[in-house]
Amino acid sequence: MCGIVAYVGPRDAQPILLDALGRLEYRGYDSAGLAILNGKGVEVRKKSGRIEELAKACRAKPVEGKSGISHTRWATHGAPTDTNAHPHLDASGKLALVHNGVIENYLELKQHLTKAGHKFSSDTDTEILAHLVGESFEHSKEKGEKCLIDAVRKALQKVQGTLGIAVLHADLPGLVVGARRGSPLVIGVGNGENFLASDTQALAPYTDRVVILQDQEIVALYADHFDVASPLGQKAVHVEKIENGVASSDKGSHPHFMLKEIFEQPETVRNAFRGRLDLEESSTKLGGLNLSLDQLREYERIFVIGCGTALHAGMVGKYLIETLAKIPVDTQHASEFRYSDSPVHPKTLFFAVSQSGETADTLGALREAKRRGFRCLGICNNVSSTIARESDGGVYMHAGPEIGVAATKSFTSQVVIFTLLAILLGRLHSLSAADSRRLIEALQQLPDHLHALLKRSDEVRKIAAKFASARSMLFLGRLANFPIALEGALKMKEVTYVHAEGYPAAELKHGVIALVDKDTPTVLVATHDGVYDKNLSNLQEVKARGGPILAVAHEGDQKIGGLADAVFSVPKTHELIQPILNVIPLQLFSYHTAVALNRDVDKPRNLAKSVTVE
Repeated sequence: MCGIVAYVGPRDAQPILLDALGRLEYRGYDSAGLAILNGKGVEVRKKSGRIEELAKACRAKPVEGKSGISHTRWATHGAPTDTNAHPHLDASGKLALVHNGVIENYLELKQHLTKAGHKFSSDTDTEILAHLVGESFEHSKEKGEKCLIDAVRKALQKVQGTLGIAVLHADLPGLVVGARRGSPLVIGVGNGENFLASDTQALAPYTDRVVILQDQEIVALYADHFDVASPLGQKAVHVEKIENGVASSDKGSHPHFMLKEIFEQPETVRNAFRGRLDLEESSTKLGGLNLSLDQLREYERIFVIGCGTALHAGMVGKYLIETLAKIPVDTQHASEFRYSDSPVHPKTLFFAVSQSGETADTLGALREAKRRGFRCLGICNNVSSTIARESDGGVYMHAGPEIGVAATKSFTSQVVIFTLLAILLGRLHSLSAADSRRLIEALQQLPDHLHALLKRSDEVRKIAAKFASARSMLFLGRLANFPIALEGALKMKEVTYVHAEGYPAAELKHGVIALVDKDTPTVLVATHDGVYDKNLSNLQEVKARGGPILAVAHEGDQKIGGLADAVFSVPKTHELIQPILNVIPLQLFSYHTAVALNRDVDKPRNLAKSVTVE
């Protein structure tokens, strides 16, 4: 949540900062601002609303200067106003600071600073941090570059909470100081210029070389070099190449990133299993797990932790692993696990699932599991992320950057990875080569099925237009399609603001049916499987009470077609692969409903893509 960009170099900072901020807007879009050293002091521009509002202010009154910091905000403390937007200044007005994260003891710090005569203009915790750093700097005997770095270090020692910050001072042109504790921060290494950003996506047009800051590290950023210090002192750094390209940030011919990313799924699904199918052994290859087959065979339980869409993928994974490998799987919200005292079987293997690899609750849960002595593996889309680095091994999704706030292609990639894992574990136990081969063949055919399914987008659009006026919807599914129902409801909530709830279909009779009426559509995932007849009974129960039915069903299913008010037809594939196809019309349904309601699809209200605070 929130995005930071800083620049030091020979070029004008303003256009670079605005462009890079635009690439981070999915991280937060309540307000935005920048501070640039103009040769006379710190010049600040900040506006509530989208980054375009800031750009308008900068076009009306440009800021000239070669170094600056900037920020796009997702509000935590204080409403999204011009005053609360970052950057914030210290008491002297010479120091500017931008901040991602939450300062948990900010009230205590504010009281201390207020007694010392400090006055504050905003409602944010960040302004307190700016004053704290400024106070430390002003108390320094000398006001050199080292003093600013020391001031940041001393101030952070008083702060509780997570943060990523960038700081500059009017008396120290050509220097930006950055620090990380919990919230991601990367250095972009250029030629005679350097950058600081929350996400490599911001750096795509400017450099493909980065240094990932680790927790507790501080960087002094100059145009021609940078110095990184850890709590143990100066350290050597490793410059990495990043894969992000400018094209990844472009919607192409699609009106929204969400639709573009839905249509990318034939390729991203293929990327998820590419090179990982072992046809000779009728199994899969996941070398990144860093476990031998004998070691894998020793685990008696699996525990999956994640948030939102990632957890739903883990719930599908639970069904797949238990079905194919007969290994019990627990799934839990990462936010609950990290603070719970629930017992865990000693021979348990953990999986932390996160598209960004920076999700605060998932990272906290992973650290808690490791603290308890468990081996933890990550499933991430960012090989340079914190979860990828702190895991004992894992699987990289190869989905490419996902810009739309509502996750789509990352979900299907995660489910494919769990399918590969289930096949691997199954072959180590009781899964036959013949059954495994059928699954692998279905996986190989999946991209073609997805291509065919996406051609039905216009059919889904017409259904969405018919039901877009609904104020509430129910989503039902059974077995591996229950998490698909949860995911369909989540997508609907996220991008349309229509109230939607997902339930196991059998729970309909246990209270949920009280919500059924003529104005509340029920979306039932009812493809042909072992509980098909049970789903038909649920459909009849809803229909008998006047509720509209929208069914996800196999092509040509006349029973469903004769009963439902609308049908999302999907190709038929292996029962265990089917959920990946079943989620596609639900993604399209939420997207087209949001467009019909004139919602801001890629930037839904109150949401941010990467949730790096609790």
